[in-house]
Amino acid sequence: MEPGATTPHVPKKRGRKPKPKEDHQQQQQQSAGARLKEGKKAQQPSIDDKYTQWKSLVPVLYDWLANHNLVWPSLSCRWGPQLEQASYKNRQRLYLSEQTDGSVPNTLVIANCDVVKSRVAAAEHISQFNEEARSPFVKKYKTIIHPGEVNRIRELPQNSKIVATHTDSPDVLIWDVEAQPNRHAVLGATNSRPDLILTGHQDNAEFALAMCPTDPYVLSGGKDKLVVLWSIQDHITSSATDPATKSPGSGGSIIKKAGDGSDKAADGPSVGPRGIYSGHEDTVEDVAFCPSSAQEFCSVGDDSCLILWDARAGTSPAIKVERAHNADLHCVDWNPQDDNLILTGSADASVCMFDRRHLTSNGVGLPVYKFEGHKAAVLCVQWSPDKASVFGSSAEDGLLNIWDYEKFGKKTERPTRAPSSPAGLFFQHAGHRDKVVDFHWNASDPWTVVSVSDDCETTGGGGTLQIWRMSDLIYRPEDEVLAELEKFKSHVVSCASKP
Repeated sequence: MEPGATTPHVPKKRGRKPKPKEDHQQQQQQSAGARLKEGKKAQQPSIDDKYTQWKSLVPVLYDWLANHNLVWPSLSCRWGPQLEQASYKNRQRLYLSEQTDGSVPNTLVIANCDVVKSRVAAAEHISQFNEEARSPFVKKYKTIIHPGEVNRIRELPQNSKIVATHTDSPDVLIWDVEAQPNRHAVLGATNSRPDLILTGHQDNAEFALAMCPTDPYVLSGGKDKLVVLWSIQDHITSSATDPATKSPGSGGSIIKKAGDGSDKAADGPSVGPRGIYSGHEDTVEDVAFCPSSAQEFCSVGDDSCLILWDARAGTSPAIKVERAHNADLHCVDWNPQDDNLILTGSADASVCMFDRRHLTSNGVGLPVYKFEGHKAAVLCVQWSPDKASVFGSSAEDGLLNIWDYEKFGKKTERPTRAPSSPAGLFFQHAGHRDKVVDFHWNASDPWTVVSVSDDCETTGGGGTLQIWRMSDLIYRPEDEVLAELEKFKSHVVSCASKP
């Protein structure tokens, strides 16, 4: 598309593409992502063919799958708290963004999701979905009119009813989603008021956002090349750390109000940073806390660097890996069960796993493993909460790959395995037909994932939300699976022998 040929209110693509320096990057790196876009029309049949093949395999590969068509693209999806448990399904909050074309306001959506329990859904049921329909398992519960596009959502581990959002501004917005009033998103409607505003960035901070697992700390990175840390400890009431004292819909925010009558209070109380950390030479694209410490965190950016920080040692990098990848870094995640392991995803279409014990302050550090299974820029990486060696990665190629680093380099005894299968890859979710911009493992429901794609380039608009859980025959120990399948052997043989 020529530089001037733009349509009014066209939703941005993940906020990173196109970038001012994209042409230079394409010439310098000839990235897989760029080639994918250049050949989009030529590749379209193959994308449809792959999707058709995937859909035919759904009853075999999945224990459960729900497909939910979105009117507007969504750039972020996150699980909230579990609300209730029943015999065959559990109800849980789901947080989504809606990125509109300007005809209606941008919104932060709180939905209720019915998560069907393991081994409940019938195989024929999960494959019978209409791509253009909304899933009966996902119902909108509340809408917050967001001041600007929602690029990233993160829930507070100490109380998942409190979420932080990034938009196209220097501020981080904090919301008590239960106390916020439900709004009707119509043109001209006034924005919802954040419960808290975190200030400190000098330029827009759009994507890099993290909440600390151990304390009510928030971390952000932005176009100002800075990493900013806040504590919201003093702004949350005691009920925030004891959710049992606060029932949904009982009124009143669990975030303290300033109430000082100042002009700023009209937009919500604001909080300044606890620390500002300088070391990147380009936009900071993602940040993550060390799972065991509020004082240690890491960041990645468009300068191809992975930086580890220690707030106790000052505001300069503790360790800086100068060339973690050969292109921009888009995402990072710190292993919640082994705090030595850090994942990075890049525009070079690869995922790297680093061991911080093998990194040095002079910028030296090679990844323990490099995972190469995507054909375009990796946009999101996340460790599984269920098994320490498993993680997911999603990319612009429309795939969400599930990896196990313990399988990396291991030779299979079964010659039937495709020889082209990348090392460490053991499951590939191919249900999205355009770039998978975000996904989130469900900590309350083992091996269940929510993922979202921006479908503007393939369907002309909207997005797709999918909630899915692979068959446990795929990840359970092999001897267990074989023993279970042995029970059905005679039945299979008898069926096969029938004319």
